[in-house]
Amino acid sequence: MAVSTALYGCGSDEGSGGDDSASKTLIFGRGGDSVGLDPITVTDGESFKVTKNIFETLVKFGEQDTEVQAGLAKEWDVSEDGLTYTFTLQDGVKFQDGTDFNADAVVFNFERWMNGSADEFPYYGSMFGGFKADEGHVIKEVKAVDEGTVEITLKRPQAPFLKNLAMSPFSMASPEAVESLGDKFAKQPTDAGTGPFKFVEWKENDKIVLEKNEDYWQEDLPKLDQVIFKSIPENSARLNALISGEIDLADGINPSDAEKITSDENLQLFERPSLNVGYLGLTSTREPFNNPKVRQALNHAVNKQAIIDAFFEGKAEPAKNPMPSVINGYNDDIEPYEFDLDKAKELLAEAGYPDGFEMELWAMPVPRPYMPDGQKVAEAIQADFAKIGVKAEIVSFEWATYLDKASKGEADAFLLGWTGDNGDADNFLYTLLDKDNIGSNNYSYYSSDELHEVLIEAQSEVDEDKRSELYKQAQEIIHEDAPWVPLAHSTPLLAGSSKIKNFKPHPTGSDLLSGVEIE
Repeated sequence: MAVSTALYGCGSDEGSGGDDSASKTLIFGRGGDSVGLDPITVTDGESFKVTKNIFETLVKFGEQDTEVQAGLAKEWDVSEDGLTYTFTLQDGVKFQDGTDFNADAVVFNFERWMNGSADEFPYYGSMFGGFKADEGHVIKEVKAVDEGTVEITLKRPQAPFLKNLAMSPFSMASPEAVESLGDKFAKQPTDAGTGPFKFVEWKENDKIVLEKNEDYWQEDLPKLDQVIFKSIPENSARLNALISGEIDLADGINPSDAEKITSDENLQLFERPSLNVGYLGLTSTREPFNNPKVRQALNHAVNKQAIIDAFFEGKAEPAKNPMPSVINGYNDDIEPYEFDLDKAKELLAEAGYPDGFEMELWAMPVPRPYMPDGQKVAEAIQADFAKIGVKAEIVSFEWATYLDKASKGEADAFLLGWTGDNGDADNFLYTLLDKDNIGSNNYSYYSSDELHEVLIEAQSEVDEDKRSELYKQAQEIIHEDAPWVPLAHSTPLLAGSSKIKNFKPHPTGSDLLSGVEIE
C-alpha cells in the first residue's frame, strides 16, 4: 500500500498535506456508510460513491453530465430497428485479479443479473423490465461474437438503453472473483473490478479504504495513491473534520455553512449539478394511505417553502413533480398542491377522517443530497400534519435497515429521495413509481395500470418529442393519484481543502476520483 492508513484520524494536516506520500491520500468524509460494494445488489448513493472507483461500465457518462461516452466498450453500433447493439471492447483491459476483461466476461455479468431476482438485484429489474423469466424483460440475448465483440439483442426498443448501461449497478465484475468470493463479494470485492482503485479494507460505520490500481488500463491514472471514505453522520462534525484537516473532502454540507467555507482561504465550495428529488412517500397499500383523497390532503398540508427556507437556505426549489425540471419531458403545466390547511381538512373529511388519524412518519437517519437533515424535516412535517388533526409519531432506524424495511412496505410514510442515475425521465418515473418496481425502488407500493401503459410506451418510443409528451401525461396521472408529497429539488453542496485539484462533482452523486490530485 502506498500510504499507511495509520495516517488517518490524527486531527492535524495529515489528510491534506504533510510529506509527499501523505499528499497522495484523499480522505472523503460522508454522511453515511455504504450498504454493500457489489454494485448490482445496492441502490444507495453511499455504495455507488465507492463502487464507481473500483468497477467500470461498458459505456460511461460525461465528466459532469449524463451524455453517453465510451467506457469499457470503445465503440458501439445500433441496428436500424433499435433492437441490436454491437459493442467493440477496449483492447488489453484486465480485471484487478489479472484475468482478462473480454466478451465472455460481459456475457457472464449479464447472465448473472438476468437470472437473479428483485431481492438480489433490484436495479436490474427496474431498468430492464424484470428478469429472464419475466414477460416484460427487455433483453432477449447477450452473446460473445468474438473475444472483443458483444452483441445484445432486445425484445423491443428501449430508448434509454445506453444510459441504463452507463449506470453504476451495471459495472463489470471479474467472473473469477464473483465465483471465488461468493457471499464475501458484497463486503470485500477484492480485485474484482477493472477500475482505477482497488478495495483494501472496510470497517463498517467507520471507513472504506481503496488503493491505486497500479495496472490500470488508462495511462497516467489514477493520480492518487489511496482514497479513504470516512463515515461522519453529523453534518457539523464532518465540517469540523474538514476545517481541522482531518479529512480533505466533505459532502452533505449544510447550505447555512456555505459562507463559512467560502470565507476560508484553506477551503473551497463545490456545487453538485442538481438532478434529484426529495420526497415524503405514502405507502399506498396501508390504510388510510390507500385512499387518494388522504394522500391529496397530506400534499396540501405540507409547507414546502417553509421547509426549504429553514433547511436548504435557498439551495433548492419546491418540487411539484417526481423529477427535476432539467430532465426532458418535465411537465411545467401541472399546478402544484398549494399549502392549504382548509383544503387538506376538507379532503380528509371527504375521505372519512374528519378528525384526522394517527400514523408513523419515518425520518432518514443520515443526511443525503436531497435531504440535508431528515430529522428536522420530519419534525416540520409532523407540525404541519398536527394542524389538520393528523398525529404523526417520528421513528427511524439505522440507514441500511431503514431502506430495507421501507422497501418492504413497512412504513406508513417515509422520507426519502432520489438522485438521477442517467438523466432520463424513465429513471425517475418508471424506476420509482411503476408497478413493475414495487419491492425494489417503488417504496410507496403505488400501482397504476394506466401509468404503466404510458411508461412502457415511452420506453419503447425512440422519437424524443413523442417520449416527452408521454412523460408529461405520466406526471399528470401521478399528480392526481399523489403517491408522494414531492418536497424539493436541491443543489447539493460539498467542500474540500483548497489543495484539491480536478475534483468534478457529478450530477448522479457518484464521483470518479481517478483524475483528482492534492497539491
